[in-house]
Amino acid sequence: MKLFGVDVGGTFTDVFFNDTEKKHTHIHKLPTTLEDPSIGVINGILELADQFNIDVSEVDHVFHGTTIGTNAILEFDGAKTGMLTTKNYKDILHIGRHQRPENYSIMQDIPWQDRALVKRRHRKTVTERMGPEKGQVIEELNETEVRTAVKELKDEGVDSIIIGFLFSYINPEHEQRVVEIVKEEYPEAFITSSSDVSPQFREFERFTTASLNGFIGPKVKNYINNLSNGLENANITADLHIMCSNGGVATPETISQKPVNTLLSGPAAGVLGGAYAGGLSNLNKLITFDIGGTSADIGIITEQGFAEASARDTWIAGFPVTVPMIDIQTIGAGGGSIAYVDEGGLFKVGPKSAGSVPGPACYGHGGNLPTVSDANVVLGRLDEENFLAGEMVLHVSEAHRVIGELAEQLGMSKEEAAEGILRILNNNMANAIREKTIQRGADPREFSLVAFGGAGPLHAVDVARELKIPEIIIPLYPGINSASGLLTTDLKYDVIKTEFMLSTFLNIPELNQDLRALEEDLTRQLKEDQISEEKISMQRFAECRYIGQGYELRVPMPSEDLDAKSIAKTFDLFHEMHESEYGHSFKETPIEIVNIRVTGSGEMPKLEKEMIDQDSTVEKAIVKTENVIFRHEGELKPIPTHHYQRELLPIDVKIEGPAIIFQKDTTTVIPPGNTFYLEEYGNLIVKVGEQE
Repeated sequence: MKLFGVDVGGTFTDVFFNDTEKKHTHIHKLPTTLEDPSIGVINGILELADQFNIDVSEVDHVFHGTTIGTNAILEFDGAKTGMLTTKNYKDILHIGRHQRPENYSIMQDIPWQDRALVKRRHRKTVTERMGPEKGQVIEELNETEVRTAVKELKDEGVDSIIIGFLFSYINPEHEQRVVEIVKEEYPEAFITSSSDVSPQFREFERFTTASLNGFIGPKVKNYINNLSNGLENANITADLHIMCSNGGVATPETISQKPVNTLLSGPAAGVLGGAYAGGLSNLNKLITFDIGGTSADIGIITEQGFAEASARDTWIAGFPVTVPMIDIQTIGAGGGSIAYVDEGGLFKVGPKSAGSVPGPACYGHGGNLPTVSDANVVLGRLDEENFLAGEMVLHVSEAHRVIGELAEQLGMSKEEAAEGILRILNNNMANAIREKTIQRGADPREFSLVAFGGAGPLHAVDVARELKIPEIIIPLYPGINSASGLLTTDLKYDVIKTEFMLSTFLNIPELNQDLRALEEDLTRQLKEDQISEEKISMQRFAECRYIGQGYELRVPMPSEDLDAKSIAKTFDLFHEMHESEYGHSFKETPIEIVNIRVTGSGEMPKLEKEMIDQDSTVEKAIVKTENVIFRHEGELKPIPTHHYQRELLPIDVKIEGPAIIFQKDTTTVIPPGNTFYLEEYGNLIVKVGEQE
């Protein structure tokens, strides 16, 4: 099998190729084409193929991670969206819930009120009503009102229409009929029904999720069409699959209908790539640490696999989202993060970024503000002649100029200002990791840090020292890790059904019937996607809570039909999970099964691990020795530092820092007091010393 993984970031597009039979791997990195990222995706594949004589017509699969939907929400640049909803309920999207993002602030930003995904004048109400008791019809759908409302939205220039009715998660009949009417009256519109995207209770979250899907839908669909057509025109006939937030991939057709599933597409692939790298070193308690040009993404992996965000924690740009997502925390911290002095005289870094254009001053693309990358240049940690394997020349004088201007404002030397930028950034990232670990009862000292992204290996040791993490894993291709992570997963879909059953009044036959129905739906979908039955697997879950609680925990269920004994084990597991999550449990309190959920997976071809063959010595790996500025023994000073070429490092030979390690897709910085060595499958292992 010949596989391509392509991940589009805010600054660079990463391309990863793997031939599973010959066990050949090649990588490529090029600037993201912001006007149309699909151009960069296709150019990256063709450039890499030309460089290594790969016949693109023989490629079997292209796996792709995209930020199109995410950027549309972050930049609030989506479609003009309309809504059809139950009469008298047009303001659910505005009112939200009693919880506010910041309970005690009178100046807070409430996204669903400040920048509504669907403006009030584009929310149309129609007569219909389902009841909560088994979804009985209380009031019939008035189709005449629906047709009138659709015509009004069409005349208003709406591009996307969402349908959200009360209790449609129990009975979607009215929503389904309205979809048919919209297709008749306005076939050009992008259509979303809440019961299709998020068939579960909590109408505000369900309507908002549907609104997000409608808001980004036309843009994502257009992008997928451009990409598919571009691949075809380039004679790339491989099957295309898109990375989803749940850690699986889906077909272009599925993503075109439900683009809301891609909101954490790239970061999710990074977590998978981190898990794969950890597995090569037989480590499964990992903190994934992905730093790119504009942001840093942090994920947690344990013996049970990656963590999935709960209903109470799943937000994008301040909007609640009820689709399955890997639990990832993103902060505005990256190589392009801008350093500045604020109005109060405080020295700050980020979250605003220089991006790829104009980018950091050292890129020479017109950037005129000091960034993290410029600070690394001034301290000698990014090398003028060895950035992107020499394919991109750094403008060292420009970095010194902008950092010097900032230093004058701060009344310190250039070197002190540059170090200050890195210390602020590293502390911001350390605090984000504390939120994912210490604040949830986990000790970061028991984990290994997997550092990747273009800037992750530059900062990993300083962040690990701050948190007393003893060990760092830097994958073979850290700057391309998300692209390689795309090749480690399967086709994956989730379906959910709201149940509301108490442990004291269970209807086990009904539960079994509903679980089987969900599995049948998934099996049908996977077979339509050309997955053979022997490659299909299912996982069952119950989303449970104690009666009276507001949020639930996701509990694994047995794969066979439930009986009294197996459901009792499920409830025992819920007690254990509640104890772990909150520090207590209430074993005498009835448990409510809120939702049941099934995840269906279709096995896909995967990246084959390959043992590296590097018969070398430490001396052969040394490219040069130059001064690099580190804080050592309490003093910020230049220290003679060996610069190594990673591809020439010997295997299992421990080397003392300080060191700078070059490779095409990133630079690794090892400050004094730390050791490192290369493992047989390509991971670079750093043993972290005490902070000096």
